[in-house]
Amino acid sequence: MNKQIKMSYIHFAIGMAIMLVFWFIPVGVLPNVTKVGMEVLGVFIGTIYMWSTLDPSTASLTSVVMLGITGIVGPDGAYPAIGGYLTAAFGNPTVVQMFFLMVFMGGLTQRRITAYIGRWVMTRKFIEGRPWVFTTIIMVAAFLMATFIGCFAPIFLFWPILEGVFDDVGFKKTDLYPKLMMMSIVICALIAFPVPPYMGNGLALLGNYRGIVVNFESLLGFENVMVNNASYFISLFVTGIILVFCQVGLMKFFFKPDVTPMKNVTIEKLNANPLPPMNFGQKFYGGMLIVFIACMLLPTMLPSLPGMSFLNANGFIIPMALCAICCLIKDETGPALNFEKVMGSTFSWPTYWLCLAAIMIGSVLTNGTTGIVPFLNTILSPIFSGMSVTVFTIVLVLVVVLLTNFCNSLVIGMIMQPVVLTYCVGANTNPAPLITLLIFTVLMTAACTPAASPFAAMLFGNKTWLTSGEVYKYSVAYVVVEVVVIIVVGIPLINFLV
Repeated sequence: MNKQIKMSYIHFAIGMAIMLVFWFIPVGVLPNVTKVGMEVLGVFIGTIYMWSTLDPSTASLTSVVMLGITGIVGPDGAYPAIGGYLTAAFGNPTVVQMFFLMVFMGGLTQRRITAYIGRWVMTRKFIEGRPWVFTTIIMVAAFLMATFIGCFAPIFLFWPILEGVFDDVGFKKTDLYPKLMMMSIVICALIAFPVPPYMGNGLALLGNYRGIVVNFESLLGFENVMVNNASYFISLFVTGIILVFCQVGLMKFFFKPDVTPMKNVTIEKLNANPLPPMNFGQKFYGGMLIVFIACMLLPTMLPSLPGMSFLNANGFIIPMALCAICCLIKDETGPALNFEKVMGSTFSWPTYWLCLAAIMIGSVLTNGTTGIVPFLNTILSPIFSGMSVTVFTIVLVLVVVLLTNFCNSLVIGMIMQPVVLTYCVGANTNPAPLITLLIFTVLMTAACTPAASPFAAMLFGNKTWLTSGEVYKYSVAYVVVEVVVIIVVGIPLINFLV
């Protein structure tokens, strides 16, 4: 048995010990928290530890099982809670939407549509012999691809393409420019990670917020505390584009790498291994991608159009319907969406289980029988009392940037949402802009340690071009720029639009 396997057993045992020890802590140690609240809190903290040390599937499934044997009453009144909460979790519209969305996006990779999009971007004539234009186009393309197709798509696509380009023009593994470009692709994908409100962890955190805000609505003096998808998308997309250009400026004017070899890049070199023409199935699937993006954004952008209110209330219908259509349409290679192949190769089961467990934990934590919400009020009210909204917002940004780089970003977002809601109740302010800012910040700045996010783990794992010391050094610089832009541009823009 190797060391890594042994450590996984040790981490699992520690996580279980954390969960169980809370069952024996006397009631009253934490103000307002009940016995069942202590049990739930133990499962929550133990799950955070497991999410940070084990694979997400093991941690998430263990969390669900342990919640089921606590004394919490299920949403259907059942005891133990496992039946009611499992039904609620698997039937949660956000979870259903996420499942079919991941299937649909997996089909893009399985059909190699991402490869065609990336090749088209890389072969525009105006980038030839212009290193910083090339750099900007690649980084913007990575951001756009991560926003509209999938967060990991630009990494898997551009990394191998760039490696070939760097070899062709004569860059060495020790040169600064290729190191920065390998990092920048990941940073741009990470900036785009929370932008679409209809997929990934952004969707999970928005779903979690919509679930727990119900417990605060009677305390908030606002009619509309929900986050509008269109406003969320526009504010984060605009801020994200600004951040991408700022990262290019950081590379060019602060790091100042030698880009002379890039002047030798030609379209002929990039087209050395051309892709075959797209077949009917690929073209049809690409068309469905455009339909999908329009269907997810139009209901909140043009709510008065016929049918938009239905789509806005039933967003999970859209990816489900598109998956059904793509399974129906066939060409000589088979259905446009091969469900079996996607589920077996490109579907991210760990992400699915993590998001499902996170949504389930979020609803349990804020259950009235736990006493955790009153506990947060008791603890946080003295800290935040008298703090202006502007000061609180800046403090929130700085705190989540620190926390998200040492713990799973989704978990930190889930922890901080009740904190934000608690502050908003005391300050009598609408939580929607603060929640939007929280989601954007916590997901996109998780880059500085291997435990921060899968994106960061990929950076630390790329030993061909990067050392761990270089990742720490440059990722911190990227995140500092992000924090400055969020405070200067992001906060006022989000407050104006959301």
